Amino acid sequence: MTPRPEQNEGRRMVTSISKLSDAFVEVTDTLVNDFDVIDFLNSLTEHAVAVSGAAAAGLLLADHNGRLQLLAATDQDVRALELYQVQNEEGPCLDSFWLREPVVNADLAHAGDRWPQFSPRAIEAGYQSVHAFPLRMRDRVIGALGLFGSEDHRFDPDEVRLVQALADVAAIGLLQQRSIANAEGLTEQLQVALNSRIVIEQAKGAFAQRNGISVDEAFRRLRQEARTSGRKLTDVCAAVLDRR
Repeated sequence: MTPRPEQNEGRRMVTSISKLSDAFVEVTDTLVNDFDVIDFLNSLTEHAVAVSGAAAAGLLLADHNGRLQLLAATDQDVRALELYQVQNEEGPCLDSFWLREPVVNADLAHAGDRWPQFSPRAIEAGYQSVHAFPLRMRDRVIGALGLFGSEDHRFDPDEVRLVQALADVAAIGLLQQRSIANAEGLTEQLQVALNSRIVIEQAKGAFAQRNGISVDEAFRRLRQEARTSGRKLTDVCAAVLDRR
């Protein structure tokens, strides 16, 4: 018997809620002393893809000047798109960050007026839809999570709430990590993360070249090594650069 549409919809929601629960459990890792912010943010993008059914995700956080910086992405295509947004000061994540609310169900084929530079670049990369969610706690927004669909993937209101809940919990985890209670402490933490990202990007390239693999595969292996050895991702990457 073929499942009715409402049955398929219900199953998809149950699956999303189950995956969201897994993501919430991982957020508790932000409370431990050896919390690895870069690895956490990359896991967040992966959880966002799993929960939403999107094809890829990227995450931007604000630096001490309030300017968004790329911290995590599920693949190199999205990494390039998120950087393109920042460099051209145009795109869904920037809108979501400044408006402090989700930007959802944007059909890139019809978003040229809104994002004349970003839309054609995203379509060229193989995406048809895009969504963005602010990382916020009450009236404070510290970044934005972008989701990209390889088809015209649309969220219903319940799905929007699910993904926004994931973004909100992640923001709370970052803000509360080690009892960070003031902007200065958060700014310092994010600056350390930005500095760490430079080391990680260099190590990804070196490791990929050394082993004849893609940059995405190199990053996957480096993260796996960090988790297996119980070391921070930044430390593993620094060791790769030392060996170079």
